[in-house]
Amino acid sequence: MKVARRQIASAISELSFTTPIDKLANEVAAYLLSERRSNELDSLMRDCMEDRAQHGVVEVIAVSAHELDPRAVEDIKRQVLVHYPKAREVIVSPKHDSSLIGGVRLEFANAQLDLTLRGKLNRFKQLMTNGKEE
Repeated sequence: MKVARRQIASAISELSFTTPIDKLANEVAAYLLSERRSNELDSLMRDCMEDRAQHGVVEVIAVSAHELDPRAVEDIKRQVLVHYPKAREVIVSPKHDSSLIGGVRLEFANAQLDLTLRGKLNRFKQLMTNGKEE
């Protein structure tokens, strides 16, 4: 019988608080390979992020054109706490994307906040074209 992805994510999330991350990653990878479910990895990780957020640990991937300095990471954490006031911990994982001009895109488990220059220009273009923001 196939175990539901959400059940797997919940178990991984629970173990992530007590198990060394490298050991946990190896066990998850082995399980997904043995069950021929490696194609579910991205969805599973989003489910884990969502589950951990419900337990007070909010994870965000900060995609930017340039390396984020420590002050920028702290600013991101403060902004995340505005939207997740019950979070007891915020984990920011920087990710480089050379196709971006500037700004940052924050990727959460089930949401995305686009603060990149391209995103702002696209919203401006849409506003000018349609006469309102959608």
